[in-house]
Amino acid sequence: MTGPAVNTARGEVALRLGRDSVRLCLTLGALAELESALGCDSISDLQVRLGRLGGGELLTVLDILVRAGGGPPAGVSLAAVHPGDAARAVAEAFRVALA
Repeated sequence: MTGPAVNTARGEVALRLGRDSVRLCLTLGALAELESALGCDSISDLQVRLGRLGGGELLTVLDILVRAGGGPPAGVSLAAVHPGDAARAVAEAFRVALA
């Protein structure tokens, strides 16, 4: 597997995409962007909202966290990620960052 190394102390997790992987990271900037993208006024609103994401919204959340982690490798489409894998990676990014 090629891709970036992850630093769990920084709240990073990896999501495998075929032979590659991408790094997800929940930064303060990503958190603010997520609140805005999902129309939330607080972290507690965001927590509730994350529990009822549609497919497009899940892709938006994944994109924000991947960009915060350094972005996807050239030619890698996040739209090809299995929904279950995306949801697990997003949940793990929150778990690691907020632990």
